[in-house]
Amino acid sequence: MVDVLGGRLLVTCGGAWVEAEAVLQNKVLALYFAAAGCSPSRDFTPLLCDFYRELVEQARPPAPLAVVFVSVDASAQGMQEFMHQLPGAWLALPFHDPYRHELRTRYHISATPRLVILKPSGEVITDKGRKQIRERGRACFQNWVEAAEVFQNFSG
Repeated sequence: MVDVLGGRLLVTCGGAWVEAEAVLQNKVLALYFAAAGCSPSRDFTPLLCDFYRELVEQARPPAPLAVVFVSVDASAQGMQEFMHQLPGAWLALPFHDPYRHELRTRYHISATPRLVILKPSGEVITDKGRKQIRERGRACFQNWVEAAEVFQNFSG
């Protein structure tokens, strides 16, 4: 994650701070660009949460997947309200971190929600994660993990 989030502090849904490298190592990374005021974001988020719960919280062993919420909300309060809907293990870039805007530019985010799937190196696997989850459900994760070359015992 050195290329993408290395050296960054992320915040948990509960408000704790964590070092990106410590929690994202050897995982497929999903950057979730969304906003509370965005109707399509509110529509897709429950599906993404279920996808995550099935793969990570309920699976044994858990899938090597980490989701980082990159808020495109207009206010910190909007971001906080949106984060209350998210699974507790999800992380987020802090609202006041200007890197949120750099990531939007880097990944050409012009509309939300957008789910960009990355290898641990930061290389893009797909910028169509939302579409793939809607069309294929959990089955798309096996392709992501193979592309990411993440060692694991997960069998989708």
